[in-house]
Amino acid sequence: MKSRFVSDFFVVLGVAAALLFVSDLRADVRLPEIFASNMVLQREMKVPVWGWAEPGEKVTVSFEGQNLSTETGADGRWSLQLEPLKAGGPFTLTVKGKNELKLENVLVGEVWLCSGQSNMEWGMSRSTEYNDELPKVENPKIRLFQIAKAWNQTPQDKLSASWKLCNAENIPNFSAVGYYFGQKINADLEVPVGLINSSWGGTRIEPWTPPVGFQSLPTLSNIAEEVAAKDPTTTFHKTLVTKTLADYKNWLETSEKNLAATKLITPPPVFPGQLAPYTNHQQPAVLYNAMVHPFVPLALRGAIWYQGESNMSEGMVYAEKMKALIQGWRTVFNNPELGFYYVQLAPYVYGGDSTRLAYLWEAQAAVEKALPKTGMAVINDLVTNLKDIHPPSKKPVGQRLALLALNRTYGKTDIVAASPELEKMDIDGSSVVLHFTNAKELKTRDGKNPDWFEIAGADGVYHKADATINGVTITLKNADVEKPYAVRFAWNQTAEPNVQNEAGLQLGSFRTGEIPERVIFDNLVIEAKNFKLLYSFDPTKPVLTDNNQRLVYKTDKSREIVGKIKRVGYFLYLKPKNGKEQFVFVTMPPLDPNLAKLGVPTKSSGARFQKQVSDVTVFSNVSGVETGTFADGFNVEFWDCNYAAPNTANIPGADNQKFDFGDQTSPARSPGYGSMQIHNFAKKQTVFAFNNFAVGNGCDVGIGNNPANNGNPDWTFSKSAQNYSGGQLMIFVETE
Repeated sequence: MKSRFVSDFFVVLGVAAALLFVSDLRADVRLPEIFASNMVLQREMKVPVWGWAEPGEKVTVSFEGQNLSTETGADGRWSLQLEPLKAGGPFTLTVKGKNELKLENVLVGEVWLCSGQSNMEWGMSRSTEYNDELPKVENPKIRLFQIAKAWNQTPQDKLSASWKLCNAENIPNFSAVGYYFGQKINADLEVPVGLINSSWGGTRIEPWTPPVGFQSLPTLSNIAEEVAAKDPTTTFHKTLVTKTLADYKNWLETSEKNLAATKLITPPPVFPGQLAPYTNHQQPAVLYNAMVHPFVPLALRGAIWYQGESNMSEGMVYAEKMKALIQGWRTVFNNPELGFYYVQLAPYVYGGDSTRLAYLWEAQAAVEKALPKTGMAVINDLVTNLKDIHPPSKKPVGQRLALLALNRTYGKTDIVAASPELEKMDIDGSSVVLHFTNAKELKTRDGKNPDWFEIAGADGVYHKADATINGVTITLKNADVEKPYAVRFAWNQTAEPNVQNEAGLQLGSFRTGEIPERVIFDNLVIEAKNFKLLYSFDPTKPVLTDNNQRLVYKTDKSREIVGKIKRVGYFLYLKPKNGKEQFVFVTMPPLDPNLAKLGVPTKSSGARFQKQVSDVTVFSNVSGVETGTFADGFNVEFWDCNYAAPNTANIPGADNQKFDFGDQTSPARSPGYGSMQIHNFAKKQTVFAFNNFAVGNGCDVGIGNNPANNGNPDWTFSKSAQNYSGGQLMIFVETE
């Protein structure tokens, strides 16, 4: 017989279960966290309101004379749109289903998203201006929505955040850049402002980008495919899973038959890497999923963005990723006019190549030229410590972003919002005259001559220029440059230049002009003008640095190349001291998608290839070099190490005694002698060779087989560079 206690326990348990069942059936109407008391609704736009309730339930939203009703769908979600609202408040927003929700103290005004990495996340209490600003921060017309950090593999509906009043209690940890931006918008427009801070220090741009953003740019199709593969709702994911399951099913069936027949079984199919889940918050779309998607499609005016440090080495590829972010957000928020204003990174000692940051500056500057309702705030004058990646003065940063928004989004054309911008370059003898827009007059902020200008002649060597301002032009000159071809300004990670316009807005980094180094290639290989230059240098006088681990290129355009690489081309041009010029141009599918590995195979590039290649085309004027297009019969020997003569790669026809087209690498000796060789082994021919990189003019370089009697056909030990007065080795790529 059961005890009374046990019986009562089960009665209570049953009642509790019944209550839970009833509660579950009730399915109270629920709103996303972005809809709450103290919020700001966007004025002058249709305002989506959405949430969840029991399927088929009638939901009514009431706000300022508007009473709109709808029914939830089978998934329990409902949505409707308020007609455009006028600024004002406070008001009450009511949502009624089986239950009723009242949102109090709601304002109507301007709503902005503040996002990026640590410089956007940087709290007010850490900014230079905090102590002066704190007594003035109380403003009932500014509201703050601080989103907690989170990431997720798939789009989420929930987040951790709440709307708060702008006061001394709530402001210390809120974004300083965001606050100063909102403060100026509020003061100039005299309307309420809602600020949504969704930022995370150290993050890359890819995690913030919605999948549709990657899909909008062919140059980022690889990322779009990667994201689609991991999204269970996409056709691509379902196709991959279906094939994977079929492969495993076939393997299981075959293995069971082999087991019954006492035969060995084969290893199972490899699980597709594309289907493997993401593992951290730096991977594509995962921050968008958790920290932006939960308030999509909220009506908002625009976004401000301070990010790029974590993508600093990507050059022009970063511009493509910014376009994907902007177009992606404009799509998911159903707002093609969504303003997007961003900060050009401040100077900082990143180390390594001192020009890396300049290439990112160039990419950032390109975005506002490509997309409307965007703009870049230049802050290269706000650094107090070049070894601090977080300039502590945030007020002018937020205010410069606000100037751009006021001018380009709100139509206040009388406001000077943009930095000076190069319009054109004129070459006048040995001088260069630069013309600028976005300025009535140029000046220097310290009263000194303009600094950080450089000019270069045909040799591509940049020299510091003497600069003179005359109205909105700047004249450059250097006694060592008789005929200038190119100019660059602030092309260094530590550049804190002094040129600005009459409004005190700084001139940002730029370069213009073109060194005429493609002339020889374009004249000799007219069939390949669609190839883009990636690297160039003189192979008869190579220069290595970093303990012989890195080659110094005369030209490095790797940060400008975007899109998938379709083919790579190697152009070797040599000027013999006696005899006519020689050239060869070899194209093939890329040896690797990494641009660094398509260049000279030094230790720093990480390139090391010994393999046969197909679909090769050869152009040359050197007697004996087979030209045309070849389906196969070619191999490459690219490595940074020493090597020996034995044909351990088993290349048909190679000699075990001579250095030719089938040699043995010695990876343990790295960096070592080094080899960059392409061979037509079917013809027992070296197409070109460049070896022994570290010895300068004593290196080996040649086109065709080395003609020396009893020599090594691949030019090893020839020291042949000293036979030439100069040359060019240029690496090109063709993109899809």
